[in-house]
Amino acid sequence: MAKYIISQYGGPDGELAASLRYLSQRFHMPTKETRAILNDIGTEELAHLEMVGTMVHQLTKGVSADVMEKAGLGDFYTDHDNAVYPMSAAGNPFTAAYIQSKGDVIADLVEDLAAEQKARATYENLIRLTDDPDVKDPLRFLREREVVHFQRFGEALRQVQELMGSKKYY
Repeated sequence: MAKYIISQYGGPDGELAASLRYLSQRFHMPTKETRAILNDIGTEELAHLEMVGTMVHQLTKGVSADVMEKAGLGDFYTDHDNAVYPMSAAGNPFTAAYIQSKGDVIADLVEDLAAEQKARATYENLIRLTDDPDVKDPLRFLREREVVHFQRFGEALRQVQELMGSKKYY
């Protein structure tokens, strides 16, 4: 299961990408409220990164090279032993190409809405891959936080649209 969960650590829709995206975008938000929303969510995503990293660590701690290889993590073990390393489930290392900070407030907030939906969908996929309640419960918690973040970004988008004269920009 660690092979799949690692994607939420360093994959394209994972917590590292989310935290960097929001903490980078916050600087050009037009109001204190929208800056605060991105700052708060970006900071919370760092806490989620820690949770996901802990899950991966707990699932791989003390696991032998043979077991790692049988689980499809032989390549990972070769480079990282049992360490937690930011990469996708497919083995692609984290890259800043996963994030965007466009400087266009509407474009960035719409991207943030999409990012939260992709993260939610990924957590739902992970939940379906396990029967272990010690894995499933934190995944459910993280999925629910993505829903809350989506709602908060929706609020931020509405605030910005009102600021721009109540016009909807898509």
